[in-house]
Amino acid sequence: MGRPFNDTSRRNIAELCTAFARLPASQSKSALTRAAVAIVLVEAERAADGTAFVLTRRAASLRSHRSQWALPGGRCDEGETPVAAALRELHEELGLALGTEHVLGVLDDYPTRSGYLVTPVVLWSARGAVMTPNPSEVASVHRIALADIERADAFDFTAIPESTRRVIRFRLAGQLIHAPTAAMIYQFSEVLAGRETRVAELEQPVFAWK
Repeated sequence: MGRPFNDTSRRNIAELCTAFARLPASQSKSALTRAAVAIVLVEAERAADGTAFVLTRRAASLRSHRSQWALPGGRCDEGETPVAAALRELHEELGLALGTEHVLGVLDDYPTRSGYLVTPVVLWSARGAVMTPNPSEVASVHRIALADIERADAFDFTAIPESTRRVIRFRLAGQLIHAPTAAMIYQFSEVLAGRETRVAELEQPVFAWK
């Protein structure tokens, strides 16, 4: 049984996010383009699975990172905060309109090899929320039960000759999801366990470097 999709779970996850001590922004990373993603919590497909988060497959027609697994999100507009960007991108990609009152917390910034500094924003959606994916950006939408990222074997680490840093992988139904998405999901899973685990040094596979 996963975490029930109810107010008790919402309060518990909000408390865990509030207790998480987010790292301050680093001046050395100011040259990176700011971006934000939404870790939006929704009802799982099956009632028994309780709470889930939304994961997408990017459209094959996109110029970069086409067909890859991703959290909803994108670059921040000029003068836009990461929270505002995550809410805007969530609405543009999935037609899901949430406000700042739905924000549970903000995780550490993750610097990508492709030149972005990504801020994950944790959100709680209303029961029965309907998502309408924008086909120009999203190929498919998936609700991943929180139990799937709280398994002991959900994540593993490997090495590549191109880097001395560990490459993180999220194992989901026989598929491998890599950083940056896997790194941010991993940190969220650690927050759910009450741990402050840093992920900025976790590596991406070479295909995600561009």
